[in-house]
Amino acid sequence: QVQLVEFGGGLVQAGGSLRLSCAASGRTFISSAMGWFRQAPGKERELVAAITWSSTSTYYADSVKGRFTISRDNAKNTVYLQMNSLNPEDTAVYYCAARRRMIMATTPSEYDYWGQGTQVTVSS
Repeated sequence: QVQLVEFGGGLVQAGGSLRLSCAASGRTFISSAMGWFRQAPGKERELVAAITWSSTSTYYADSVKGRFTISRDNAKNTVYLQMNSLNPEDTAVYYCAARRRMIMATTPSEYDYWGQGTQVTVSS
């Protein structure tokens, strides 16, 4: 079992940066692939970035490549999402998710545990 809590959301102006953190509890974190998803009003939940258990591989949605960076610190049971050059289209609730497997996945149904979400609002 893994419990996830996100931190770091808020209001930022376009062009600004935010860093999201996801603190995980549970002994299986180190063996879990992790992902950051987002969901804007009226839209489906989409994968923003994912990372394998060992950090050897990462995935980014085309819309965030070059602007967002996912990382993890297994010693701290924490995964991060550094978001730079934010624009209003990035406004959404951001969710941290974990799999019971070490390899990444791209769809929400492939993730087993979810945080409660944190709101990110980018003003123009």
